[in-house]
Amino acid sequence: MKYLHLLWASLFRKRARTVLTLLSIAAAFCLFGMLDAVRIAFNGPENINGIDRMVVASRFSIIQSLPLSYAGRIQTVPGVKLVSWANWFGGIYQDEKNFFANFAVSPESTLDANPEFVLSPAEREAFLSTRTGAIVGATLAKRFGWKLGDKIPLKATIYPNKDGTNTWIFDLVGIFHASEPKLRNLERQMLFRYDYFDEGRTFEQGTVGWYTIRIDDPGRAEEIARTIDRMFANSPDETRTDSERAWELSFAKQIGDIGLIVSAIMAAVFFTLLLLTGNTMAQAIRERIPELAVLKTIGFSNRGILALVLAESALLLVLGGLLGLLLTRVLLPVFAAASEGRFDFVLPPQTWLSGVGLMLTFGLAVGLAPALRAMRLRIVDALAGH
Repeated sequence: MKYLHLLWASLFRKRARTVLTLLSIAAAFCLFGMLDAVRIAFNGPENINGIDRMVVASRFSIIQSLPLSYAGRIQTVPGVKLVSWANWFGGIYQDEKNFFANFAVSPESTLDANPEFVLSPAEREAFLSTRTGAIVGATLAKRFGWKLGDKIPLKATIYPNKDGTNTWIFDLVGIFHASEPKLRNLERQMLFRYDYFDEGRTFEQGTVGWYTIRIDDPGRAEEIARTIDRMFANSPDETRTDSERAWELSFAKQIGDIGLIVSAIMAAVFFTLLLLTGNTMAQAIRERIPELAVLKTIGFSNRGILALVLAESALLLVLGGLLGLLLTRVLLPVFAAASEGRFDFVLPPQTWLSGVGLMLTFGLAVGLAPALRAMRLRIVDALAGH
């Protein structure tokens, strides 16, 4: 620590260059923190115990349907207290730019399985009793200026109806709100009755996209999941039961291997960072050759000079890196709030430890060549300007 003032003075000898380098390092580690938070957010929990709501979907593909008859069999599994089902519709309102999520659902069981959908008793009853009824989130209703009693036409992109047109007409009987502000993204969707949809479509009648189940003992989640999947093993429609969170993330993972994408981006960023900081350190040492010769003259050993240059390089990376991770810590809650509950971005201790390890590794890597040059410096040649 007694040489910290010397390190600090050497580091900020060219203040503008050092500040710009620190900002570049901070940007790189801020990106590192954000990408690692994304990677963590896209990794579903390895253990589903403790979760009371799960999804039963096709084992082979999220777009492959399951027979509606599975509902009764799933309900017989000990520990399952509620079974609901849904099917992606993919309809378009007026124009493709107006796209929003819309699903055919089992009305009563879906509302019971998802208490985060808050409806008034009258609207709930209207949904349960109106065959063409639909409910929409408050955010979606506000977006299009919908009100109760409106008729909402959706143009089918997947399921044409039996009347020979591609347009389905729904009666708006309810506008729901999310139970918590962080779940506000739920208010961007439309739900309508599965029986109306199944009777009207021209193919795949009697099938559903997935089942959502609630269990009475979250501690038995894995056991119940295995029981359900074994029940349909070796059938034409095998299932995979997982946490609702992991199932939702499977949609996003269709774009590719998130871990590989994150690793590729970070490799490019850190390679550029190595070039930048390596050049900065090399230039700084070249400019201070006479000063290093003076240090050797007054008694600093070759190893002492080596340690000083390496410490300076490591200090540069650590300062910039910590600044970047602190910036990430500030920004992540903002991004989490902007996602309105879709993702819970966090910066766990493992990311901090990995970040500090990278800072020290890169600091030593970029400082090694200049440090070896400084160590081998001959005092006479340095003072002579060679």
